[in-house]
Parts: sequence; C-alpha cells; structure tokens
Amino acid sequence: MSDAVPRKRKATYDDILKLPQNRVGEIIDGELYVSPRPSSKHALAASRLTGKLEPSFGGGGKGPGGWWIITEPEIHLGQKPNEEILVPDLAGWRKDKMPEFPDVAFFDVIPDWVCEILSASNMRLDRTKKVPLYASFGVKHLWLINPRDRTLEVFRLEKSQWVVLSNYAEGDKVKAEPFQDMELDLGNLWE
Repeated sequence: MSDAVPRKRKATYDDILKLPQNRVGEIIDGELYVSPRPSSKHALAASRLTGKLEPSFGGGGKGPGGWWIITEPEIHLGQKPNEEILVPDLAGWRKDKMPEFPDVAFFDVIPDWVCEILSASNMRLDRTKKVPLYASFGVKHLWLINPRDRTLEVFRLEKSQWVVLSNYAEGDKVKAEPFQDMELDLGNLWE
C-alpha cells in the first residue's frame, strides 16, 4: 500500500487556449485561474485610463512619449516557457527597454508598469497572487484601481518590496509615477 498523495496536474498553456472567449485565463504557481470578462465599470476605467495615457506617453505625440501602453496583454514570465502567465488590465514598457513593438501572441519582456483594476471577482487574486508575482519578476511600478471605491493606489518597487507612494480617491487630481508628467483627473475614470 502506498502513502503517496496524488499530485494535482500543473496547468499548461493548452488549458488557457481551451477556455471560452468570454473568459480570461492566467497561470500562477502552476494553477489555472479563470476570470470573467471585466464588468462595465471596470472596462470604463480601463478605457478612460488608456485614453489618457496613450496620447501622452504612447504614440500620440502630445506628451513626453517613450512608452508602449497595452490593454490586457498576455505576459509570460519565468525561466520555463509558459511558467507564469498573467494578464494585467494595462501594462507599459519603456521604449528604451522594448524599442520595437513585437508582432507576437504574448509578451515575454517584463513590463515597467502594470495596472490592475480591482473588482469583486478578481480582487483577491490580484492582491494575493499577482501583486507579489509582479514584484518577484521586477516590475518597477504598480497601480491598483478600484472603480467601486473610486480609489487609486500607487506603488514603486524598492529592494524587491512594494512601497506605497500614494493613495487617491474620487476626483483627485493625480501626478503619479511613472506618469508624473501628466495630471490625471480620477473623476474621469468613474463617469
């Protein structure tokens, strides 16, 4: 008689590819996490933030530029292919780190900034699994937006730990790293 405990199978990229199109799949520590597509308030905050950041920091030419800002990019991290697969709500890469925009199905370059928009269905996963994983891979800047509470939390990675730089709410006017060259009216994200 064996005392061996059956091991759970590690999730693979094929598991993500088999998901219905109305689901987002991520693999963290070998486990598949499946989330529904974002709610309308979640999508509005993401769209409005992208609309503000892209012209100033992306290719729009109205600001300092120097960034690739992408909505819901699939990012593969780790030593082994498809080891950790994350889909942040927004991510940004400095163009000096990723000079050419790649024609790929997923990114394997660690972003300089990620933004997670929290909702009831993903808040626990984002805070307890994804945020520490972003730190372990060296993402330098993190924003957490909560449309329900109308808040923005801004973090910077220092010595492998997240440091809270600022907390904002409602209609605050924000100049937050790494996009401090632009003022963001938080009220525009909720309305």
